[in-house]
Amino acid sequence: MAVKNAMTDSFLHSAYSGESMAHMRYLIWGDIAEKEGFPNIARLFKAIAFAESIHAGNHFREIDGATADALVPANGVFGVGKTAENLQGAIDGELFEVHQMYPVYLNTAEFQHEAGAKRSFHAALEVEKIHADLFGRALAAVKDGHDMELQSIYICPVCGHTVLDVPPEKCPICGTEREKYIKF
Repeated sequence: MAVKNAMTDSFLHSAYSGESMAHMRYLIWGDIAEKEGFPNIARLFKAIAFAESIHAGNHFREIDGATADALVPANGVFGVGKTAENLQGAIDGELFEVHQMYPVYLNTAEFQHEAGAKRSFHAALEVEKIHADLFGRALAAVKDGHDMELQSIYICPVCGHTVLDVPPEKCPICGTEREKYIKF
């Protein structure tokens, strides 16, 4: 069912744009981390890029409207730097989504009774909190002069929930079974 309210629709377009750009940015930054000798941080960037593509896809599916042009502003860091700078850019972007963007989008979807958009925004908000924390841990490792220590990264294919080492029995955000998580 298509979104009924123009404001929620606009926010879905903006969120789709932002998540799509984050996906590409993290893939590029992962390549830089790899070249700089941080293979685990590269893997983290690439896993989180996958999670961002899930968010983008969820937002896109919720739009579910007629084909039309849309201005899609998104607040994102542009450019490349060294891994530490890229991680700080990732943290800043994730925290913008956590503290400013998604709370407003979620409240609007709730107010406008847009259940699908509410679900999509809620999942992204909860996952972006995890991403900010993981990027912070990676940045601390780089500042200490070493790669981040981790074994595996697991991503829920439904909502993008991200967890290190062992996936939960069921996703705490959407309830997806452990067996469906994607391992990086």
